[in-house]
Amino acid sequence: MVKAIQLDQGSGGRAMHELVSGLFMRAFANEHLLELNDSALLHMEGGSMALTTDSYVVDPVIFPGGDIGSLAVHGTVNDLAMRGARPLYLTAGFILEEGLPIELLERIVTSMGQAARAAGVLIVAGDTKVVPRGKADKLFINTAGVGVAPPGLKIGGQYARPGDAVLVNGTLGDHGMAVLCKREGLTFENEIMSDSAALNGLVEEILRYTKDVHVLRDPTRGGVATTLNEIARQSHVGIVLHEEAIPVAPDVAGACEMLGLDPLYVANEGKVLVILPTGVAEGVLDVMRSHPLGRRSCRIGSVVDEEPERVFLRTRIGGHRLIDMLRGEPLPRIC
Repeated sequence: MVKAIQLDQGSGGRAMHELVSGLFMRAFANEHLLELNDSALLHMEGGSMALTTDSYVVDPVIFPGGDIGSLAVHGTVNDLAMRGARPLYLTAGFILEEGLPIELLERIVTSMGQAARAAGVLIVAGDTKVVPRGKADKLFINTAGVGVAPPGLKIGGQYARPGDAVLVNGTLGDHGMAVLCKREGLTFENEIMSDSAALNGLVEEILRYTKDVHVLRDPTRGGVATTLNEIARQSHVGIVLHEEAIPVAPDVAGACEMLGLDPLYVANEGKVLVILPTGVAEGVLDVMRSHPLGRRSCRIGSVVDEEPERVFLRTRIGGHRLIDMLRGEPLPRIC
C-alpha cells in the first residue's frame, strides 16, 4: 500500500477498492460491510432497515442540472433505493469554509430541501462545522440515510446469475461531463446537463411490476465499467456488454472523444443498472420507459458463466475487449 493518500484513491476505481479492502475492511470487517453494497440491509423484528452514508465534495458546487445540495439528496436516496428500500429520513452534516457567501449557502440549502421534498424524504438531523479559510473548498456535505425494505426482498451485487439481462435507464456519462465541462470552461453546441435525480420512484415502479430483480446499482464514480466489475466480482460471474447498445448522448460522446475519455468510465448520478432474469427483462423495460427517468431505457448486456469476475465489451465488428476497473483519476471532484 502507498505511504500517503493519493487523489485516485477517491476515484471509485481500482486504487480506491484496494484502499477499502486493504485498510477499512480489515479494521471494520463484519457481515454487513463485507457485502460491499451501497447500503447495509439490517434485519430486525418486523422488517428490514437500509442504512447508508456518503460525502459530497463536487467542484464546482453549482453545475448544469444541479448543485452539491440536490446531489447529496439524490445520491443518498439512490443508495437506499438500490437495495429495494423506500427512503424515509436523511441527516446532513455541513463543513463550511470561512468566507463562504451566505447567499451561496442559502441557494444550496434551499435546493437540498426542494430535492428532499421531491424525493419524499425528510432531513431530520444535522451538524454544522466551520473551518478556517483555505482549509476546505467552499463547503462539503456529509449525509446518512435510512429506509425500509419489504420482507423477503434479496437485491444486491452478490445476486447476479448467468442468463440475467443487464438494463440501464438512459444515456451514460452525463453527470461527469457536465461537471468537467463547467469546471474547465468547455462549451458545446448544446450545454451538457447532469442527470442527477432521485431514482426511488423508478425503482418502486420496477418492483411493483416484479420482485424478481437480482441487482440494482447506480453507476456513480468509476462509471458503468467499474460498477459492473464490482458486481462481477461480488457474484463471481462474467458480464458481456454490447457496444452498439450502449446509449451515449451525442454531445457527451463528442466531449469524451475530444478529451480522450471513455463514457463507460464517466460518472452518472441519475442512472440505475438493473440485472434480472431475461424472461422479465422486456416487461421491465416497458415499465422503465413509461417513467420520466427511464424514457431511453435499454438492454446493454448479459451475465454469463464464462470468464468469471471479468467484464467484456463485444464490439461493433465482433471483437471482444476487456473492460477493467477505472485506473487513475481522470475526473476529480465529481460527487
